[in-house]
Amino acid sequence: MNYLLAILLPPLSILLAGRPIVGILTFLIWIPALLLSGGLTHPMFILLAWFIIFEGRNRSD
Repeated sequence: MNYLLAILLPPLSILLAGRPIVGILTFLIWIPALLLSGGLTHPMFILLAWFIIFEGRNRSD
């Protein structure tokens, strides 16, 4: 479910993956990037969110 959320709202998905500081920083960069590039940078944030979700699932604590 978190992977689907990453497609629409990558910062929220990162936040829910247990990385609150990275999620907030991503949000602060994501909004201007969307506005200035017209959405061309959105796939980069989706890949970042997917990587963080995948890393969190495979982390051995």
